[in-house]
Amino acid sequence: MSKDYVLMKGNEAIAEAALRAGCRFYAGYPITPQSEILEYMSAHMADRGGTFIQGESEIASMSMLWGAAACGERVMSSSSGPGYDLKQEGISYLSSYNLPAVIADVMRYGVGDGEITEGQDSYWLATKGGGHGDSRQIVLYPASVQECADLTYLAFDLAEKYRTVVILLSDGGISQMIEKVALPEAKEHDKTKFDWAIKPYKTAEEPKVKVTNLDRSMDYGDYDRMMRDKFAAMHEAEQRWESVQTEDAELILVACGISSRICQSAVRQARAQGMRLGLIRPISCWPYPGKAFADLPKGLKGFVTVEMSLSAQMGQDLMLATKCSYPVYGYLTSKYVAKTTELVTYCKSVLAGNEKELGVL
Repeated sequence: MSKDYVLMKGNEAIAEAALRAGCRFYAGYPITPQSEILEYMSAHMADRGGTFIQGESEIASMSMLWGAAACGERVMSSSSGPGYDLKQEGISYLSSYNLPAVIADVMRYGVGDGEITEGQDSYWLATKGGGHGDSRQIVLYPASVQECADLTYLAFDLAEKYRTVVILLSDGGISQMIEKVALPEAKEHDKTKFDWAIKPYKTAEEPKVKVTNLDRSMDYGDYDRMMRDKFAAMHEAEQRWESVQTEDAELILVACGISSRICQSAVRQARAQGMRLGLIRPISCWPYPGKAFADLPKGLKGFVTVEMSLSAQMGQDLMLATKCSYPVYGYLTSKYVAKTTELVTYCKSVLAGNEKELGVL
């Protein structure tokens, strides 16, 4: 890690970290609030010896990504809102070939066209989506510009380690925020190291990039076991989270991204008033960090999921992680970023028994 800090937007940090991780192929389409990723790539990719393409659509861009990934290149795309919807078929096809790729989804709020501002109501699509069929993608969610860089850099390594798509999930708040960031060291990627990648010349070898679930040389039971083992390995090894003052907490907030920034302030404010509030911040949204909830304080009275959604989308993963053994409440702010004082007031109301628990919506 370099010692020098620079001021960057979250989107710019994502793009620069991708280039430093060895990404040499980017294809995408502009849509707010992720367009700075595409703009940064258009300005800097050629200088790094790579290829930038603004496709005619999100669907076309994903097809281009698929071809470059099959050649062993480190590849990336990005989108937001309805644009990310259009990427689902491409993610499914990348998964069918077990091809590594990194896709940034900078969430904006609302259905249809929605808003162009921050939101967190695409959580389900990022963590439960990935197109048709049965596949899993690692999903990482930064809460600072520094993490935008660090998790992007990590995402490329994880994509290759598991031959999977990795989703870098963000929101309009984190992506448009400007903070200081220490950028990772640049490294070159050797795309010739993969025995499965397509070579740039004709060989007598049997093609190794195959639609895995249609590979007639593999028994379907073997395919099922291979994929289940892969998902299990990711689930066991790649859970990431941050815990803040949970050791003696009577109530624990659970939040990601921009909402977690407000929660950290709420923990400080509540503690100053004598209320023992804590925070668990999932960094991996899939695999959801169930291990974070394994050792909880004896006096814990419940959890509050804090998110910019209507349906407590992450709250349902929280219920599963805790096996519904604690009450779960929802502080759901739709298209508005939570406010510290109002969140603390809500938590007091929870502890006073005045708030209704979440149900499964």
